Amino acid sequence: MGLSQFSSRGRTSRGLAVVFCLWGLISMCCAARLSASRQKLEVQKHLNRLNKPAVKSIESPDGDIIDCVHMSHQPAFDHPFLKDHKIQMRPSYHPEGLFDENKVAANPIERSSPVKQLWHQNGKCPEGTIPVRRTKEDDILRASSIKRYGRKKRRTAPQPRSADPDLINQSGHQHAIAYVQGDKFYGAKATINVWEPKIQQPNEFSLSQLWILGGSFGEDLNSIEAGWQVSPDLYGDNNTRLFTYWTSDAYQATGCYNLLCSGFIQINSEIAMGASISPVSAYRNSQYDISILVWKDPTQGHWWMQFGNDYVLGYWPSFLFSYLAESASMIEWGGEVVNSQNGGQHTSTQMGSGHFPEEGFGKSSYFRNVQVVDSSNNLKAPKGIGTFTEQSNCYDVQLGRNGDWGQFFYYGGPGRNANCA
Repeated sequence: MGLSQFSSRGRTSRGLAVVFCLWGLISMCCAARLSASRQKLEVQKHLNRLNKPAVKSIESPDGDIIDCVHMSHQPAFDHPFLKDHKIQMRPSYHPEGLFDENKVAANPIERSSPVKQLWHQNGKCPEGTIPVRRTKEDDILRASSIKRYGRKKRRTAPQPRSADPDLINQSGHQHAIAYVQGDKFYGAKATINVWEPKIQQPNEFSLSQLWILGGSFGEDLNSIEAGWQVSPDLYGDNNTRLFTYWTSDAYQATGCYNLLCSGFIQINSEIAMGASISPVSAYRNSQYDISILVWKDPTQGHWWMQFGNDYVLGYWPSFLFSYLAESASMIEWGGEVVNSQNGGQHTSTQMGSGHFPEEGFGKSSYFRNVQVVDSSNNLKAPKGIGTFTEQSNCYDVQLGRNGDWGQFFYYGGPGRNANCA
């Protein structure tokens, strides 16, 4: 065989290799485009499910769009079990003995003010509608998947007496809470000091809330949660926002934040779940707080939520739950943060005010007038209240009791410091 034949065959082989290489690149590009196109379509479908047609839209000073959606068109009614549900416009009963929030504190140093929502500055929703924070494409794209958007990671309810360092590092969540257990509970209430804690990483959050719990901390935990949170991943900013959450299977497949899935039925036209609350407290300056009550209607069995003295927001239908269909077995109040241990160090994400409990009023964050609802639908101070924190040199909690604040506690901390690495 001559040299020219070898040379010709070599050029043909190289040419074919180039063709195959180009074909491979084109195929990869086409597949990537198809995948991106498919994802965009899925995101749009999810946005269409969440963002219902609005009677009116209001732009909040923080950039949120609040859509006034007809009450009967809200996301809850996408649930197959709620297709023919008759909206209950008011609870059958309120708990007896609601604490008088207008009572002036005997000590003027310890007076605080209620807060409102930022979007109220630019308008209000008509009667018969509910305010819904509009979900944007970027909100969904920040989530790990479309399916997980608006959901907590598993095992985020604090389990007292489980402060095993391996478990702490595995879950990445840390808490400073007060709790009661060992009885049947039909609701809980607290007035929660509002701050704007600093978040180190966008995938971390800081929140202050109450938990109403039933079942075990394994696969079947039922939880209803409400409070305030700062969550850059969920909302795309560092604003302090009112939130709710529910799950009936330990944060696996059921439940979500706010109105981001079918479940909670809202009846109130003035308060938007997930919207910014303002103003917030400042160190050694004015203090602001929000009052939250969640209780089980003795007649209908639904779990109702009230914000402040005036706003009954709506309810979680009892069929959503297994254990909580009857009562709760544990109530928790307090703070939670995500510690992602970036660079192998403890996070500097703050809990509460970012200061330890011993600093007291105006410096440390508090829960006051902490109460439970008993089987007779009475609000009363919790008996045998305990505290729990995984690492008290990072975030801590201290109980107290007096005439104005009833059962209270200070909680929180700075995260990473000389004693918390």
